[in-house]
Amino acid sequence: MIDRRQALALGAAAMATPALARGPRDTFLWGAATAGHQVEGNNINADIWLLEQMKPTLFAEPSGDACDSLHRWDEDVAIVKALGLNAYRFSVEWSRIEPAEGQFSQAYLDHYARIVAACRAAGLAPVVTFNHFTTPRWFAARGGWEADDAPALFARYCDRVARAMAGGISYALTFNEPNLSISGPWSRFRPDAKAKAATQAMIAAAAKASGSDRFSLLNGGDPAPMIPGLLRAHRLGRAAIKAVRSDLPVGMSLAISDDIALSGGEAMLAAKRRAYYEPFFEAARDDDFVGVQTYERTYLGSNGPVDAPVKTQRRADGKPYEPEAIGGSIRYAHRATGKPIMVTENGIDATDDAERARFIPSAIAAVEAARRDGLPVLGYIHWSLLDNFEWLSGYKPRYGLVAVDRTTFKRTVKPSARVLGRIAQARRTA
Repeated sequence: MIDRRQALALGAAAMATPALARGPRDTFLWGAATAGHQVEGNNINADIWLLEQMKPTLFAEPSGDACDSLHRWDEDVAIVKALGLNAYRFSVEWSRIEPAEGQFSQAYLDHYARIVAACRAAGLAPVVTFNHFTTPRWFAARGGWEADDAPALFARYCDRVARAMAGGISYALTFNEPNLSISGPWSRFRPDAKAKAATQAMIAAAAKASGSDRFSLLNGGDPAPMIPGLLRAHRLGRAAIKAVRSDLPVGMSLAISDDIALSGGEAMLAAKRRAYYEPFFEAARDDDFVGVQTYERTYLGSNGPVDAPVKTQRRADGKPYEPEAIGGSIRYAHRATGKPIMVTENGIDATDDAERARFIPSAIAAVEAARRDGLPVLGYIHWSLLDNFEWLSGYKPRYGLVAVDRTTFKRTVKPSARVLGRIAQARRTA
């Protein structure tokens, strides 16, 4: 089964509130995460939405109504609170806020501000992602991150969002995993010629549907021309947010595997770090923290990624089971940047929720070991709150702490959610 990272790799193939509402920043965050396109539903002005509708398309199914969180976000906030967590990470959708170039929706700015305010009222720290993969269709059709003015357009959007709600946000993330687009050479799941051709056919169809000769998105096609603009967009976006509220902690989240060099793989490990992480660490030089997102451990031999050693503990489906990988990623990211670290995503695709219930305590143990060693870890945010739309794989993966009925959208809290909640409550009251 294609998991969320393989899927993305193949695709690459309330108004500002006063200071007293912000709450303390030195409290360790225990949270769960969602992302707009994956849970809200009917994100019709987004680039990914259009790609889902194309013929041909690489998407297993369209996102459709998703989890209907556009209308049920209050249920999601209530669940996070009821579990005993103290943080909720969610994203604001650029394509809703600016559905046409230069036309901003006050209604959607108010909508997201209400979510921020509701989190505050529930005692939850809002961790807000300004861009979680998707961009507006008009942005993709004019060249995406390759366009010279793309960074300025993103900064303008960040300014509008910040002016609407920055006063209530606890932590801001400009981008979610921008480095994932260049994972190809470092992945064991590389798209073949057929997959690349299918991707290009889908993108060409989207360009035609948009009345353009191009349709550029980060996780589809050659990322090399896009990375410089993306890194500049992060810097300008951060500056725009800080201009509105200088004391708001701003960073970005990065896909960071716990990379292990086997005998002869040391040079390959160094090469991966130079290409895959270091340009983004450099862009984060002036950030307040780094978001770390880890789902696996990667073993590197002399020619690149290799299968996990035979002795590696495995799940029922044969996949490696290494919840402690998050600890290695935290240590590397802090060592490389000197910045405080927030675990902004960590989780497991598990149809059997008992596997997730076992995974969570082991992963948290690795996080707490890093904290005991003096590393400044700000929080642990689990991916994900809900079983949601997982990009090319559709609704088949199960990352959620909460099941969602695909017809009624009823939320059902899983036992693993209680495990996370009990740990969080025990640590918060210790």
